[in-house]
Amino acid sequence: MRQPGRRARDLGIVVGPLPTGRHNAITDVAGVLVGHTTVDDGVDLHTGVTAVVPAQLGPRRWSLPAAVYTGNGYGKLVGSTQVDELGVLESPIVLTATLSVFRAADAVLTYLMRRRPDGLSFNPLVGETNDGHLSDIRRRPITERHVLDAIDRASGGPPPEGCVGAGAGTTALGYKAGIGTSSRVVRAADTSVTVGALAQANFGGVLTVLGVPLPVDELVPQADHTEPSGNSCMIVVATDACLDARQLGRLARRAVFAMGRVGAAYANGSGDYAIAFSTAEPDRPAVPDAQLDPIIAAVLDSVEEALLNSLFAATTVVGTGGRTSHAVPHEIAVRRLVAAGRLPAPGGSGRPGTGGGSTAPWRR
Repeated sequence: MRQPGRRARDLGIVVGPLPTGRHNAITDVAGVLVGHTTVDDGVDLHTGVTAVVPAQLGPRRWSLPAAVYTGNGYGKLVGSTQVDELGVLESPIVLTATLSVFRAADAVLTYLMRRRPDGLSFNPLVGETNDGHLSDIRRRPITERHVLDAIDRASGGPPPEGCVGAGAGTTALGYKAGIGTSSRVVRAADTSVTVGALAQANFGGVLTVLGVPLPVDELVPQADHTEPSGNSCMIVVATDACLDARQLGRLARRAVFAMGRVGAAYANGSGDYAIAFSTAEPDRPAVPDAQLDPIIAAVLDSVEEALLNSLFAATTVVGTGGRTSHAVPHEIAVRRLVAAGRLPAPGGSGRPGTGGGSTAPWRR
């Protein structure tokens, strides 16, 4: 029987002590919407588009404070240099496959020109990871319609995760991965702040959950090991905290750092990028650097959980050339976490995410 995708928390895996937003998703940041278009023929095409759309971008306000951090630049993030230079985001953030990134950027340009018929310059922000292990990437199947549909259909609420949109054909840490998201709510500068993260996971290393390595060689001995060790990760961080571009750059760096918590190898061929933006009204009091620590903690935990959700929500996929990317086997993974004292034994006391029984809660 095919194992259905589940979120990490559905399996009892809780990252850190901070509370989540209502949906435990990037859409918990008010006005941030997510849309997907999945292109999957069940054989050679497993790809798509994921759009993160800040509803705050509009006639009243055509830009938001933003920053990009490049952990390793072996990838394509169209529009990133202007974000670096000016410190603002002017478009939805669109994610897709490597060889489709330029067509996707052109489609975002169409979207922006329709919204601003008097505009003479626009900066689409479009990133990618390489899904060529499972999808016939050279066919470049992404069209303008796919991109516009992902943007137009973007909505609030809990976004679909796993093998959807830009995550339909991705793999990470030896397993089938995809799109994952998470959020945290903290107090900073005497106000409630929401931080949300969304990740397109497609990178190498050894899956590590709550500090416990779960190597694919051991959990899925029959797994296909022909995939490249790199292949990249795109992370989007949104917050309603009033931060400037410099501070958002600090958050973007932490987002890439969080990849190490789940076992990223940061390989030569891995293009690892993070984009952070703020939806706060510009007239709100700015958060001083001295009060950033809770927001930094929220970024680290929400990105870690988003990456885990991208894996646990994914299902096994047979792709082009008959190559198979296996989902993380939930039952085996949970057994290992129980044996390591990171989850309570079935029938034992203690809440999920602690050692259970008499074992103290496990924290970083």
